[in-house]
Amino acid sequence: MKKKERKAYRTGIVWAIVGAAVVAVFWAVARTSPEPITPERIALRTPPPLYMYGFGSHQFHLERNTVSSGQTVGGVLHGLGVAYSEIDALMEKAEGIFRPYQWRQDETYITVRSKDSAQTLLYLIYEESPSRYVLFGCHDTLYVRGVDRPVSIVRRAVAGVIEGSLYGTLDELGISAGLAVRLSEVYAWTIDFFRIQPGDRFKVIFEEKYVDDTIPIGAGRLLGAVFEHQGKPIYALYFSDTLSGFTGYFDREGKGLKKMFLKSPIEFARISSRFTMRRFHPVQKRWKAHLGTDYAAPTGTPIVTTAHGVVEKAGYTSANGNYVKVRHNGTYTTQYLHMSRFARGIRTGARVSQSQVIGYVGSTGLATGPHVCYRFWVNGRQVNALGLKLPNSEPIPQGHKAAFLRETTPILKEMNALRYPSSKE
Repeated sequence: MKKKERKAYRTGIVWAIVGAAVVAVFWAVARTSPEPITPERIALRTPPPLYMYGFGSHQFHLERNTVSSGQTVGGVLHGLGVAYSEIDALMEKAEGIFRPYQWRQDETYITVRSKDSAQTLLYLIYEESPSRYVLFGCHDTLYVRGVDRPVSIVRRAVAGVIEGSLYGTLDELGISAGLAVRLSEVYAWTIDFFRIQPGDRFKVIFEEKYVDDTIPIGAGRLLGAVFEHQGKPIYALYFSDTLSGFTGYFDREGKGLKKMFLKSPIEFARISSRFTMRRFHPVQKRWKAHLGTDYAAPTGTPIVTTAHGVVEKAGYTSANGNYVKVRHNGTYTTQYLHMSRFARGIRTGARVSQSQVIGYVGSTGLATGPHVCYRFWVNGRQVNALGLKLPNSEPIPQGHKAAFLRETTPILKEMNALRYPSSKE
Protein backbone atom coordinates (compact mmCIF):
# COMPACT_ATOMS: atom_id res chain seq x y z
CA MET A 1 0.00 0.00 0.00
CA LYS A 2 1.41 3.29 -1.04
CA LYS A 3 2.08 6.10 1.44
CA LYS A 4 -0.88 8.22 0.27
CA GLU A 5 -3.23 5.26 0.50
CA ARG A 6 -2.04 4.41 4.04
CA LYS A 7 -2.67 8.02 5.13
CA ALA A 8 -6.15 8.07 3.64
CA TYR A 9 -6.89 4.73 5.30
CA ARG A 10 -5.85 6.03 8.73
CA THR A 11 -7.90 9.22 8.26
CA GLY A 12 -10.95 7.18 7.37
CA ILE A 13 -10.57 5.07 10.50
CA VAL A 14 -10.34 8.19 12.69
CA TRP A 15 -13.45 9.71 11.18
CA ALA A 16 -15.29 6.44 11.60
CA ILE A 17 -14.40 6.35 15.30
CA VAL A 18 -15.50 10.01 15.75
CA GLY A 19 -18.75 9.33 13.95
CA ALA A 20 -19.47 6.29 16.10
CA ALA A 21 -18.81 8.34 19.27
CA VAL A 22 -21.16 11.11 18.14
CA VAL A 23 -23.88 8.56 17.37
CA ALA A 24 -23.37 6.98 20.81
CA VAL A 25 -23.68 10.35 22.55
CA PHE A 26 -26.88 11.28 20.71
CA TRP A 27 -28.27 7.80 21.41
CA ALA A 28 -27.60 8.26 25.16
CA VAL A 29 -29.22 11.70 25.13
CA ALA A 30 -32.19 10.33 23.25
CA ARG A 31 -32.64 7.58 25.82
CA THR A 32 -32.58 9.97 28.81
CA SER A 33 -34.55 12.76 27.07
CA PRO A 34 -37.80 11.43 25.68
CA GLU A 35 -38.42 14.82 24.07
CA PRO A 36 -35.97 17.00 22.15
CA ILE A 37 -34.42 19.94 24.06
CA THR A 38 -36.12 23.05 22.68
CA PRO A 39 -36.38 26.71 23.89
CA GLU A 40 -39.90 25.92 25.06
CA ARG A 41 -38.64 23.04 27.23
CA ILE A 42 -35.90 25.23 28.69
CA ALA A 43 -38.55 27.84 29.63
CA LEU A 44 -40.58 25.17 31.41
CA ARG A 45 -37.55 24.15 33.48
CA THR A 46 -36.99 27.77 34.64
CA PRO A 47 -38.91 28.53 37.88
CA PRO A 48 -41.49 31.31 37.51
CA PRO A 49 -40.62 34.69 39.07
CA LEU A 50 -41.62 35.33 42.68
CA TYR A 51 -43.79 38.42 43.20
CA MET A 52 -43.98 40.45 46.42
CA TYR A 53 -46.26 43.47 46.48
CA GLY A 54 -46.04 43.74 42.69
CA PHE A 55 -42.23 43.45 42.49
CA GLY A 56 -40.90 40.43 40.57
CA SER A 57 -37.78 38.47 41.47
CA HIS A 58 -36.72 38.47 37.79
CA GLN A 59 -36.28 42.26 37.97
CA PHE A 60 -35.39 42.94 41.62
CA HIS A 61 -33.58 41.34 44.52
CA LEU A 62 -36.36 40.62 47.08
CA GLU A 63 -35.83 39.67 50.71
CA ARG A 64 -38.27 39.13 53.56
CA ASN A 65 -36.94 40.11 57.00
CA THR A 66 -38.07 40.15 60.64
CA VAL A 67 -37.69 43.14 62.96
CA SER A 68 -35.26 42.14 65.70
CA SER A 69 -35.05 43.39 69.28
CA GLY A 70 -33.86 47.00 69.52
CA GLN A 71 -33.88 47.43 65.75
CA THR A 72 -35.25 50.73 64.40
CA VAL A 73 -36.49 51.59 60.94
CA GLY A 74 -33.82 54.28 60.70
CA GLY A 75 -31.11 51.78 61.64
CA VAL A 76 -32.32 49.32 58.99
CA LEU A 77 -32.40 52.01 56.31
CA HIS A 78 -28.94 53.27 57.19
CA GLY A 79 -27.56 49.75 57.25
CA LEU A 80 -28.85 49.32 53.70
CA GLY A 81 -27.02 52.40 52.48
CA VAL A 82 -29.57 55.20 52.96
CA ALA A 83 -27.97 58.45 54.16
CA TYR A 84 -29.10 59.99 57.45
CA SER A 85 -30.33 63.12 55.64
CA GLU A 86 -32.55 60.95 53.44
CA ILE A 87 -33.82 59.01 56.47
CA ASP A 88 -34.82 62.30 58.13
CA ALA A 89 -36.63 63.33 54.93
CA LEU A 90 -38.46 59.99 54.82
CA MET A 91 -39.58 60.32 58.45
CA GLU A 92 -40.96 63.79 57.70
CA LYS A 93 -42.88 62.42 54.73
CA ALA A 94 -44.14 59.55 56.89
CA GLU A 95 -46.00 61.88 59.27
CA GLY A 96 -49.63 60.81 59.47
CA ILE A 97 -48.85 57.58 57.56
CA PHE A 98 -46.29 55.79 59.71
CA ARG A 99 -45.00 56.39 63.23
CA PRO A 100 -41.72 54.86 64.42
CA TYR A 101 -43.40 53.21 67.44
CA GLN A 102 -45.46 51.13 64.98
CA TRP A 103 -42.23 49.35 64.06
CA ARG A 104 -42.40 46.33 66.36
CA GLN A 105 -40.20 43.37 67.13
CA ASP A 106 -40.96 40.13 65.22
CA GLU A 107 -43.01 41.91 62.55
CA THR A 108 -42.12 41.72 58.87
CA TYR A 109 -40.49 44.06 56.38
CA ILE A 110 -39.42 43.44 52.77
CA THR A 111 -36.44 45.01 51.00
CA VAL A 112 -36.49 45.58 47.23
CA ARG A 113 -33.00 46.12 45.82
CA SER A 114 -31.51 46.46 42.36
CA LYS A 115 -30.51 43.27 40.57
CA ASP A 116 -26.99 44.51 39.74
CA SER A 117 -23.86 44.00 41.82
CA ALA A 118 -24.49 47.23 43.81
CA GLN A 119 -27.87 45.91 45.10
CA THR A 120 -29.03 49.47 45.79
CA LEU A 121 -32.06 49.72 48.11
CA LEU A 122 -35.00 50.94 46.04
CA TYR A 123 -37.95 50.28 48.36
CA LEU A 124 -38.64 49.11 51.90
CA ILE A 125 -42.07 47.68 52.67
CA TYR A 126 -43.35 47.40 56.24
CA GLU A 127 -46.32 45.09 56.84
CA GLU A 128 -48.32 47.18 59.29
CA SER A 129 -51.18 44.68 59.31
CA PRO A 130 -52.44 41.87 57.07
CA SER A 131 -54.56 44.38 55.18
CA ARG A 132 -52.21 47.39 55.09
CA TYR A 133 -48.56 48.04 54.34
CA VAL A 134 -46.32 51.11 54.23
CA LEU A 135 -44.10 51.64 51.17
CA PHE A 136 -40.89 53.65 51.57
CA GLY A 137 -39.47 54.91 48.26
CA CYS A 138 -35.72 55.12 48.98
CA HIS A 139 -34.12 55.87 45.60
CA ASP A 140 -34.30 58.89 43.29
CA THR A 141 -37.67 60.29 44.54
CA LEU A 142 -38.15 59.87 48.30
CA TYR A 143 -41.72 59.16 49.42
CA VAL A 144 -43.81 57.22 51.96
CA ARG A 145 -47.18 55.75 51.04
CA GLY A 146 -49.73 53.75 52.99
CA VAL A 147 -51.44 51.09 50.89
CA ASP A 148 -54.68 49.34 51.87
CA ARG A 149 -54.96 45.90 50.35
CA PRO A 150 -58.41 44.88 49.08
CA VAL A 151 -60.43 42.92 51.65
CA SER A 152 -63.16 40.53 50.56
CA ILE A 153 -65.93 39.05 52.71
CA VAL A 154 -66.74 35.33 52.58
CA ARG A 155 -69.81 33.91 54.30
CA ARG A 156 -69.10 30.77 56.35
CA ALA A 157 -71.04 28.30 58.48
CA VAL A 158 -69.53 26.04 61.12
CA ALA A 159 -70.64 23.68 63.90
CA GLY A 160 -68.47 22.46 66.75
CA VAL A 161 -68.44 20.64 70.07
CA ILE A 162 -66.34 21.97 72.95
CA GLU A 163 -63.70 19.49 74.10
CA GLY A 164 -61.27 21.80 75.89
CA SER A 165 -61.63 25.51 75.19
CA LEU A 166 -63.60 27.52 72.65
CA TYR A 167 -60.36 28.84 71.13
CA GLY A 168 -58.95 25.32 70.80
CA THR A 169 -62.12 23.97 69.22
CA LEU A 170 -62.22 26.77 66.64
CA ASP A 171 -58.53 26.26 65.89
CA GLU A 172 -59.15 22.56 65.17
CA LEU A 173 -61.92 23.61 62.79
CA GLY A 174 -59.55 26.00 61.01
CA ILE A 175 -61.44 29.07 62.19
CA SER A 176 -59.84 32.34 63.27
CA ALA A 177 -59.71 32.97 67.03
CA GLY A 178 -61.47 36.25 66.23
CA LEU A 179 -64.73 34.30 66.06
CA ALA A 180 -64.34 33.39 69.74
CA VAL A 181 -64.11 37.12 70.50
CA ARG A 182 -67.26 37.79 68.47
CA LEU A 183 -69.15 35.05 70.31
CA SER A 184 -68.05 36.32 73.71
CA GLU A 185 -69.24 39.82 72.79
CA VAL A 186 -72.62 38.67 71.51
CA TYR A 187 -73.26 36.34 74.44
CA ALA A 188 -71.66 38.62 77.05
CA TRP A 189 -74.83 38.79 79.15
CA THR A 190 -76.08 35.24 78.76
CA ILE A 191 -73.00 32.97 78.86
CA ASP A 192 -69.97 33.15 81.13
CA PHE A 193 -67.30 31.82 78.78
CA PHE A 194 -65.02 31.17 81.72
CA ARG A 195 -67.49 28.43 82.71
CA ILE A 196 -68.14 26.64 79.43
CA GLN A 197 -67.79 22.88 79.73
CA PRO A 198 -66.80 19.97 77.50
CA GLY A 199 -69.91 18.91 75.63
CA ASP A 200 -71.21 22.44 75.13
CA ARG A 201 -71.66 23.01 71.40
CA PHE A 202 -72.40 25.70 68.88
CA LYS A 203 -73.48 26.51 65.35
CA VAL A 204 -72.40 29.80 63.82
CA ILE A 205 -72.97 31.62 60.54
CA PHE A 206 -70.52 34.47 60.14
CA GLU A 207 -68.50 36.57 57.73
CA GLU A 208 -64.76 36.02 57.38
CA LYS A 209 -62.39 38.62 55.97
CA TYR A 210 -59.79 37.75 53.33
CA VAL A 211 -56.94 39.67 51.74
CA ASP A 212 -56.39 38.98 48.04
CA ASP A 213 -59.22 36.43 48.28
CA THR A 214 -56.81 33.86 49.77
CA ILE A 215 -55.38 35.07 53.10
CA PRO A 216 -57.83 34.96 56.06
CA ILE A 217 -57.39 37.93 58.41
CA GLY A 218 -60.16 37.40 60.94
CA ALA A 219 -63.86 37.14 61.61
CA GLY A 220 -66.24 39.88 60.55
CA ARG A 221 -69.91 40.22 61.38
CA LEU A 222 -71.64 37.33 63.16
CA LEU A 223 -74.99 36.75 61.40
CA GLY A 224 -76.48 34.06 63.59
CA ALA A 225 -75.53 31.53 66.24
CA VAL A 226 -76.93 28.99 68.64
CA PHE A 227 -74.81 28.04 71.64
CA GLU A 228 -75.91 25.07 73.70
CA HIS A 229 -74.59 25.80 77.19
CA GLN A 230 -75.28 23.17 79.86
CA GLY A 231 -77.91 21.65 77.59
CA LYS A 232 -79.79 24.92 77.00
CA PRO A 233 -79.78 26.35 73.45
CA ILE A 234 -79.32 30.12 73.37
CA TYR A 235 -79.93 31.79 70.01
CA ALA A 236 -78.36 35.02 68.78
CA LEU A 237 -79.72 36.48 65.54
CA TYR A 238 -78.42 39.68 64.02
CA PHE A 239 -80.97 42.24 62.84
CA SER A 240 -80.42 45.72 61.51
CA ASP A 241 -82.88 48.24 60.11
CA THR A 242 -80.94 50.82 58.10
CA LEU A 243 -83.75 53.38 58.03
CA SER A 244 -84.36 53.60 61.77
CA GLY A 245 -80.86 52.60 62.89
CA PHE A 246 -82.33 49.88 65.11
CA THR A 247 -79.75 47.08 65.37
CA GLY A 248 -78.55 44.33 67.69
CA TYR A 249 -78.68 40.62 68.53
CA PHE A 250 -81.94 38.95 69.51
CA ASP A 251 -83.29 35.51 70.32
CA ARG A 252 -85.84 33.72 68.13
CA GLU A 253 -88.71 35.64 69.75
CA GLY A 254 -87.03 38.98 69.10
CA LYS A 255 -85.94 39.64 72.70
CA GLY A 256 -82.65 41.47 73.15
CA LEU A 257 -79.76 39.39 74.48
CA LYS A 258 -78.00 42.17 76.36
CA LYS A 259 -79.18 43.87 79.50
CA MET A 260 -78.64 47.60 79.64
CA PHE A 261 -76.57 49.29 82.30
CA LEU A 262 -78.26 51.81 84.53
CA LYS A 263 -77.41 55.35 83.54
CA SER A 264 -76.24 56.24 87.03
CA PRO A 265 -75.24 54.36 90.21
CA ILE A 266 -77.18 56.92 92.26
CA GLU A 267 -80.73 58.26 91.99
CA PHE A 268 -81.28 62.02 91.85
CA ALA A 269 -77.57 62.82 91.69
CA ARG A 270 -75.78 65.57 89.82
CA ILE A 271 -72.56 65.18 87.87
CA SER A 272 -69.83 67.15 89.60
CA SER A 273 -66.91 66.06 87.39
CA ARG A 274 -66.74 64.29 84.05
CA PHE A 275 -64.33 61.87 82.39
CA THR A 276 -61.36 63.81 81.01
CA MET A 277 -57.70 63.30 80.21
CA ARG A 278 -56.84 66.64 81.87
CA ARG A 279 -58.40 67.93 85.11
CA PHE A 280 -57.00 70.01 87.96
CA HIS A 281 -57.20 67.70 90.96
CA PRO A 282 -58.79 69.58 93.89
CA VAL A 283 -56.73 67.71 96.52
CA GLN A 284 -53.39 67.10 94.80
CA LYS A 285 -53.42 70.56 93.19
CA ARG A 286 -52.07 69.38 89.85
CA TRP A 287 -53.32 68.55 86.39
CA LYS A 288 -53.98 64.85 85.76
CA ALA A 289 -56.43 62.53 83.99
CA HIS A 290 -59.81 61.86 85.61
CA LEU A 291 -60.92 58.48 84.27
CA GLY A 292 -64.38 58.43 85.79
CA THR A 293 -67.63 60.32 86.33
CA ASP A 294 -68.29 61.94 89.73
CA TYR A 295 -71.85 62.01 91.08
CA ALA A 296 -72.28 64.36 94.04
CA ALA A 297 -74.82 63.33 96.69
CA PRO A 298 -75.31 63.57 100.47
CA THR A 299 -73.30 61.22 102.68
CA GLY A 300 -75.15 57.96 103.18
CA THR A 301 -76.96 58.00 99.81
CA PRO A 302 -77.27 54.39 98.55
CA ILE A 303 -74.98 53.38 95.66
CA VAL A 304 -76.22 50.60 93.38
CA THR A 305 -74.39 48.39 90.90
CA THR A 306 -75.39 49.28 87.35
CA ALA A 307 -75.53 45.66 86.13
CA HIS A 308 -75.35 42.04 87.30
CA GLY A 309 -71.90 40.70 88.17
CA VAL A 310 -69.40 39.46 90.72
CA VAL A 311 -67.52 41.66 93.20
CA GLU A 312 -63.92 41.51 92.05
CA LYS A 313 -62.68 43.62 94.96
CA ALA A 314 -64.16 45.37 97.96
CA GLY A 315 -61.43 47.21 99.81
CA TYR A 316 -59.63 50.44 100.65
CA THR A 317 -56.76 52.48 99.21
CA SER A 318 -55.50 55.92 100.16
CA ALA A 319 -56.62 57.35 96.81
CA ASN A 320 -59.88 55.46 96.20
CA GLY A 321 -61.06 55.25 99.78
CA ASN A 322 -63.63 52.49 100.31
CA TYR A 323 -64.41 51.09 96.86
CA VAL A 324 -66.14 48.19 95.12
CA LYS A 325 -65.12 46.80 91.74
CA VAL A 326 -67.63 44.57 89.91
CA ARG A 327 -66.80 42.28 86.99
CA HIS A 328 -69.92 41.88 84.85
CA ASN A 329 -68.44 39.49 82.25
CA GLY A 330 -65.29 39.07 80.19
CA THR A 331 -65.85 42.48 78.58
CA TYR A 332 -67.26 44.94 81.12
CA THR A 333 -66.17 45.99 84.63
CA THR A 334 -67.34 48.90 86.81
CA GLN A 335 -65.93 50.52 89.94
CA TYR A 336 -67.44 52.72 92.66
CA LEU A 337 -65.10 54.89 94.77
CA HIS A 338 -65.07 56.98 97.99
CA MET A 339 -67.83 55.09 99.83
CA SER A 340 -68.49 55.88 103.48
CA ARG A 341 -69.15 52.15 104.05
CA PHE A 342 -70.08 48.94 102.26
CA ALA A 343 -73.57 47.46 102.18
CA ARG A 344 -74.15 44.26 104.13
CA GLY A 345 -72.83 41.15 102.37
CA ILE A 346 -70.62 43.07 99.93
CA ARG A 347 -67.23 41.40 99.85
CA THR A 348 -64.83 40.01 97.27
CA GLY A 349 -66.48 37.15 95.37
CA ALA A 350 -70.08 38.12 96.22
CA ARG A 351 -72.62 38.02 93.39
CA VAL A 352 -74.64 41.20 92.88
CA SER A 353 -77.71 42.03 90.83
CA GLN A 354 -78.49 45.11 88.80
CA SER A 355 -79.81 47.91 91.10
CA GLN A 356 -78.56 46.12 94.26
CA VAL A 357 -77.20 48.49 96.93
CA ILE A 358 -73.46 47.84 97.31
CA GLY A 359 -72.44 50.82 99.47
CA TYR A 360 -73.14 54.40 100.56
CA VAL A 361 -71.84 57.76 99.44
CA GLY A 362 -68.92 59.18 101.40
CA SER A 363 -65.70 61.14 100.98
CA THR A 364 -63.04 58.59 101.88
CA GLY A 365 -59.73 58.68 100.03
CA LEU A 366 -58.75 61.71 97.92
CA ALA A 367 -62.08 63.54 97.99
CA THR A 368 -63.12 67.07 99.01
CA GLY A 369 -66.81 66.26 99.46
CA PRO A 370 -69.31 63.39 99.43
CA HIS A 371 -69.66 61.78 96.01
CA VAL A 372 -69.16 58.51 94.15
CA CYS A 373 -66.63 58.26 91.32
CA TYR A 374 -68.05 55.81 88.78
CA ARG A 375 -65.52 54.11 86.50
CA PHE A 376 -66.10 51.85 83.53
CA TRP A 377 -63.79 49.35 81.76
CA VAL A 378 -64.26 47.73 78.34
CA ASN A 379 -61.82 44.89 77.63
CA GLY A 380 -59.49 46.18 80.33
CA ARG A 381 -59.45 49.78 79.10
CA GLN A 382 -61.09 52.61 81.02
CA VAL A 383 -63.66 54.51 78.97
CA ASN A 384 -66.15 57.31 79.41
CA ALA A 385 -69.35 55.65 80.67
CA LEU A 386 -71.47 58.60 79.53
CA GLY A 387 -70.15 58.40 75.98
CA LEU A 388 -70.41 54.63 75.70
CA LYS A 389 -72.91 53.33 73.15
CA LEU A 390 -74.05 50.00 74.54
CA PRO A 391 -76.16 47.59 72.47
CA ASN A 392 -79.90 48.14 72.59
CA SER A 393 -81.51 45.57 74.88
CA GLU A 394 -85.10 46.44 73.99
CA PRO A 395 -87.14 43.80 72.15
CA ILE A 396 -87.88 44.11 68.45
CA PRO A 397 -90.56 46.82 68.04
CA GLN A 398 -93.82 45.55 66.60
CA GLY A 399 -93.26 47.57 63.45
CA HIS A 400 -89.97 45.73 62.81
CA LYS A 401 -91.19 42.22 63.62
CA ALA A 402 -92.06 41.24 60.03
CA ALA A 403 -88.67 42.46 58.76
CA PHE A 404 -86.94 40.64 61.60
CA LEU A 405 -88.61 37.35 60.65
CA ARG A 406 -87.80 37.81 56.94
CA GLU A 407 -84.13 38.43 57.72
CA THR A 408 -83.59 35.76 60.35
CA THR A 409 -85.72 32.83 59.10
CA PRO A 410 -83.20 31.82 56.39
CA ILE A 411 -80.40 31.99 58.96
CA LEU A 412 -82.32 29.70 61.32
CA LYS A 413 -82.99 27.19 58.53
CA GLU A 414 -79.32 27.17 57.56
CA MET A 415 -78.22 26.63 61.15
CA ASN A 416 -80.73 23.82 61.64
CA ALA A 417 -79.28 22.07 58.59
CA LEU A 418 -75.76 22.11 60.06
CA ARG A 419 -74.56 18.89 61.69
CA TYR A 420 -72.24 18.67 64.67
CA PRO A 421 -68.93 16.84 64.08
CA SER A 422 -69.75 14.12 66.63
CA SER A 423 -72.35 11.52 67.49
CA LYS A 424 -73.96 13.80 70.07
CA GLU A 425 -76.46 15.20 67.54
